[in-house]
Amino acid sequence: MKTLLLAHDFDETSELALDTAIELARKLSAKIVVAHVYSVPVYSFPEGSSLIPSAEDAARLAEAAQRSLDQVIERRATPDVEISGVLRAGVPDEEICRLAGEIGADMIVIGTHARGAVARALLGSVAQRVVRSATVPVLTIRGPQPES
Repeated sequence: MKTLLLAHDFDETSELALDTAIELARKLSAKIVVAHVYSVPVYSFPEGSSLIPSAEDAARLAEAAQRSLDQVIERRATPDVEISGVLRAGVPDEEICRLAGEIGADMIVIGTHARGAVARALLGSVAQRVVRSATVPVLTIRGPQPES
């Protein structure tokens, strides 16, 4: 394994997944590509009309996401593991799987959130969809468990 793709959504679980990816990359002499996929929100109304953000709003969203991605990489820079970043707009699970193919990733590393069954059913799970769709192995890192 020479290339690990780490899906990052700027939360604590993604940071845990990145820690794991860095340790794995050290052992394998692999590089890490940290990917963040964002969606430009489109609001649909009952009468069938939609509100799409302006080009300026979309550009601001992309710039903010790129700054955050750059900060993640800067914070985690280490001399013994090459870490780079890729920002994509689109459907997260689809873009992660597509990017894995484009960069020749040998494995995808992704955090999973500690949501209950109802939240998973309503919101879905990017990690679950990546596991089902990926053509390379997927290592899932479970996030912190909520207190009961």
